[in-house]
Amino acid sequence: MPRRNHPKRPASADDRPLGGGHGWARNESASDGEWLVRNVAGAQTTKHYRCPGCDHEIQPGTPHVVAWPAADYGSVEERRHWHQGCWNSRTRRPRRGY
Repeated sequence: MPRRNHPKRPASADDRPLGGGHGWARNESASDGEWLVRNVAGAQTTKHYRCPGCDHEIQPGTPHVVAWPAADYGSVEERRHWHQGCWNSRTRRPRRGY
């Protein structure tokens, strides 16, 4: 019998598939509302984005997160690309971008 080299990831109720085959998102709740959040590996990024937390550019090849309100499931207009640190501290400081 062939050996499986990595364990299968258990399905979580907090993970939802994104439309269009764009990966998986997780639910996050905070004082600023309910969010769907997806981590993006640096190898997957090819464009420049502006982080709404610090108003600095996210360079291509930089790992970051994409977040949007859970009520707007997958809405392109509401998605924002954040530096991981900016996303984690968003409730402790004012938003600079968007």
